[in-house]
Amino acid sequence: MKTYLMADPVRYPTMTTSQLRDTFLIDDLHKPGQLRCRYVDLDRAVIGMAAPVDDAILLPTDDALKASYFLERRELGVLNIGDGGTVVVDGTSYSLGNLDCLYVGRGSKAVSFQSDDPGVPSVFYLLSYPAHATYPTTLVRKEDASPVEVGSAETCNLRTIYKYIHLGGAKSCQVVMGVTHLHSGSAWNTMPAHTHMRRSEIYMYFNLAEDARVFHLMGPPDETRHLVIKDREIAVSPGWSIHAGAGTRAYSFCWGMGGENQDYGDMDAVSIKDLR
Repeated sequence: MKTYLMADPVRYPTMTTSQLRDTFLIDDLHKPGQLRCRYVDLDRAVIGMAAPVDDAILLPTDDALKASYFLERRELGVLNIGDGGTVVVDGTSYSLGNLDCLYVGRGSKAVSFQSDDPGVPSVFYLLSYPAHATYPTTLVRKEDASPVEVGSAETCNLRTIYKYIHLGGAKSCQVVMGVTHLHSGSAWNTMPAHTHMRRSEIYMYFNLAEDARVFHLMGPPDETRHLVIKDREIAVSPGWSIHAGAGTRAYSFCWGMGGENQDYGDMDAVSIKDLR
């Protein structure tokens, strides 16, 4: 499991495009028939993608975790961005349709992923953080994720937000997880931008056409840069960085957070006129 070491805001302005991508972009997780994970020193997140085809895939531990099993001291959010599949947690099966989400609590020893139909396989996006408390494994259907429409067509940011793992939904120790869908004709996400030093945030962009891209904005508000991102690629955002973006066409992204609190509204807003 490769480890990503984050740059601080002092080194960040000197980085080349390649260095920025090597540090803040994860672009190699989706591989049919495999489960791939990456460890990020920022809040000790583990980010992964399981893409079972013919056979079930077990969630392995890794020497980087120094644990007997993956969830010995961790919790896990699982979002299915593919077709129907099943997640088995310690012998209990959970059926996940497209955009259903499963929270898996600390102490779960055996977790596996299976596609219902190899011809139209599942793709499970995984986000894990350390946990100092145990909460029950909970399935949240897309239709139960309390969608909220925000933005407007006039400002090119009409979008619907679904919250899955949060204070008012599936309970967790520190994972917060949801999905935002841009409406057709809209391009901007999370603009006006914000930061939140109390927690880091991770964006996994999906539902992009093969020839579409998102220009993900990052960095301190007065020193912004961008990453060009394609389908199923991931941007890691430290607390000092904004996280926003504009796409060449409509798209979706999974936002996940871990850190000091779970208050979705805990944001330090940045006015558009102050961006540089």
